[in-house]
Amino acid sequence: MKSMEEMMQAAQQAAETIQNQMNDMQVKLDSIEVEGTAGGGLVKVRATAKGRILGVSIDDSLMKPDEKHMVEDLVTAAFNDARDKSDRVSEEQMKEMQGGMGLPAGFNLPGMG
Repeated sequence: MKSMEEMMQAAQQAAETIQNQMNDMQVKLDSIEVEGTAGGGLVKVRATAKGRILGVSIDDSLMKPDEKHMVEDLVTAAFNDARDKSDRVSEEQMKEMQGGMGLPAGFNLPGMG
């Protein structure tokens, strides 16, 4: 049987491994791009799976003063679409990482969903 000290060292090493994997995952998520769209593609928002907005594209046909409110709504919808996609990608990546740790199904570590 392992001594308490050996068990504590093993737990510390496991915690460090998990922390390193979480840090690696955050870097990976910031490198994965998703694109949210609205208005049939007239408004596009590019974001990382971590949620950082990379850019906004608005079709020239929407640049009319009397359509300002509609453009604002479309930009909001595109941002929300990009955020939803980044959340899904992030969740998938975290599940993949968690599965690679050999944890039982349904086991959630803090910060992993």
